[in-house]
Amino acid sequence: MSKKEKGTDQLITQIVKGIEEVKGQDIEILDLREIENTVCDYFIICNGTSNTQVNAIVNSIQKTVSKALKEKPWHVEGSDNAEWILIDYVHVVVHVFQKHIREYYDIEGLWGDAVSVKIETTY
Repeated sequence: MSKKEKGTDQLITQIVKGIEEVKGQDIEILDLREIENTVCDYFIICNGTSNTQVNAIVNSIQKTVSKALKEKPWHVEGSDNAEWILIDYVHVVVHVFQKHIREYYDIEGLWGDAVSVKIETTY
């Protein structure tokens, strides 16, 4: 495993932990490494029940990653209305949706060739 892969694995682990801390729902990881012309290696997708929870998930991810790995996102967008917030960690891009917006855009369907892993949550 390369240093980059190890770092990416640690980043994914901390992102998922951040989502779980505030009970983010339907966590799914899409592995895009085998697909040509992608902007990153992984998408992590989850949803919250309200804009308040979406913001809480985003804040929790940033705190958890920052504390564990001293990494800050390269870019964050969508915070204004908190229906779909994108957090860009370069190799890993996190999409935090409100449920109805996630269903509308169907990122998983658009990236149907990606290897998908659903994270089972216990809450």
